[in-house]
Amino acid sequence: MFADYTLGRVVAEAMGHHHGANGQATTLAFVVMPDHFHWLVTLGEGMTLARLMASVKGYTSREILRLASERFTAPLWQDGYHDHALRREEDVREVARYVVANPLRAGVVQRLADYPLWGCQWPEDFAEMCL
Repeated sequence: MFADYTLGRVVAEAMGHHHGANGQATTLAFVVMPDHFHWLVTLGEGMTLARLMASVKGYTSREILRLASERFTAPLWQDGYHDHALRREEDVREVARYVVANPLRAGVVQRLADYPLWGCQWPEDFAEMCL
């Protein structure tokens, strides 16, 4: 579904909305893959991961069905999600690199610069992936 750039942008914009919405979340890195997304996020005060994911999935479902109802039917998302809480010893920038490099590992592109649906707080860390 997200191989369609317009639909992938819906997901990226939903993450961006929550990034800026009253401190609900801070996006550290993300990538929207053709059939799922990865999001390295810090939750804001009072926000839970369950609420954040329900909001993103709800918004993106409504918007994608509005844009492409002839191709998709509800439900668009599987129940649940996979989460991984970072441990203190984990380097958040290394985890961000791992998240953003998903299109390279999956063979979707040869260079990260050729993949439009990613973002990171530390874009300078990705220069060599873009060459």
